[in-house]
Amino acid sequence: QVQVVESGGGLVQAGGSLRLSCTASGLRFGDYAMGWFRQTPGKEREGVSRINNGGIFTRYADFVKGRFTISRDNAKNTLYLQMNNLTPEDTAMYYCAASGSPGVTPTLQPTEYKYWGQGTQVTVSS
Repeated sequence: QVQVVESGGGLVQAGGSLRLSCTASGLRFGDYAMGWFRQTPGKEREGVSRINNGGIFTRYADFVKGRFTISRDNAKNTLYLQMNNLTPEDTAMYYCAASGSPGVTPTLQPTEYKYWGQGTQVTVSS
């Protein structure tokens, strides 16, 4: 059974930083591309960033470029999202997900990911 668990969310002031972590078990973590997504009430889930299985190729949504950094440690089965210069518009539930198939590098479309965590709340105060 695949389990994906996010952590690291919290309340931070505008301009501050947070680092999210995500651990995945029940799958060969190093075979799967991983992604970060976010969602606010009443809005669709949107892709934030993704990284290929080897940790070499990354992609970011335009609204986080230059502020967020995705990385992974395959030895620890862990995915990270370093978030800097946060703004109130970054307030959302953040989700981690594994791609639908090993060896495939998806886009930032949520439908291309199969294994999801429960999310971690990030709140940025002004």
